[in-house]
Amino acid sequence: MARFALVTLGMVALLFMGLAWGGPWALAALLYITVFTFFMDKVTALAQVDHPGAEFPSGNGLSVVLALVHFPLLFGGVWRLGGDALTTLDKVLMFLALSLFFGQVSNSNAHELIHRSARGLRRLGVAVYASVLFGHHASAHVRVHHVHAATDADPNSARLGESFYAFAWRAWRGALREGYRAESRLRAGRGVHPYVWYGLGALASLGLAYALGQGKAVLWLLGLSAYAQVQLFLSDYVQHYGLRRLLTPQGKPEPVGPQHSWNAPHGFSSALMLNAPRHSDHHARPARPYPGLEIDRHAMPILPQSLPVMAVLALVPPVWRRVMDKRAARWAEPRPS
Repeated sequence: MARFALVTLGMVALLFMGLAWGGPWALAALLYITVFTFFMDKVTALAQVDHPGAEFPSGNGLSVVLALVHFPLLFGGVWRLGGDALTTLDKVLMFLALSLFFGQVSNSNAHELIHRSARGLRRLGVAVYASVLFGHHASAHVRVHHVHAATDADPNSARLGESFYAFAWRAWRGALREGYRAESRLRAGRGVHPYVWYGLGALASLGLAYALGQGKAVLWLLGLSAYAQVQLFLSDYVQHYGLRRLLTPQGKPEPVGPQHSWNAPHGFSSALMLNAPRHSDHHARPARPYPGLEIDRHAMPILPQSLPVMAVLALVPPVWRRVMDKRAARWAEPRPS
């Protein structure tokens, strides 16, 4: 667990120092999650083993810590960004660093928590998503994405040739709608609908931001939340682009297999995102804690660069298609079970 703790909590420490003092600390926080992460991924000696085995602890302790520090970072961020203590340059640097942290680390961590069997851990993950106005993702991801991944029934699985910009709008609307429908079918009118709690959580987040800095703080919260959500959609776009489950003779999609998600073996960014780039194994075993996720470079589609780098390429559709379309087409061919 030392790898995950040092990489993630190092970023947390820089963010807190950046919010407190700005200046070089704000710049250091941004460089850590961008330039430093890029070059550390190139150090092959830091690569995580492909098959870590079962000796790793569950990692719940680190997940709880990261979820709890998410809230002072978010609301301390909107308070400092909405105030006058930081310079304009410091605010820009901190906005980018915080948004990248929420989109890459907080998102990956909340994603881990909503898959846990313990109710308290699941609710903590939902609270993290609701704080960035994205609570419905807790339903859409579990009830829709994991059921229909790599099919047209899943709004969060990008189609071959689809640009990120077309995908993001379709995915946001589709996840909101299909998550609601899935929860409604499951509950059949019993109890309080989860979307009520998601809405209340979002209102609480907006209300706290207003209390901390009135309209300015609310605008910063909206900006941070939007940027974080865009990164979540970039992650979904990259990790399922162009991959589709074949239909069985009965007309149903084949079971989700290792060939239906893109993976990245890069050690540093994977540690920062709690092994989220080991996506195939997560879909095969959603309840498996992140330290134990495995990667098989022969049976799983492997991205040519780390997940953050591929997310940047996805913002330029011609470049993205030149890099990815042929790779995705090769994995569309039938393969042995």
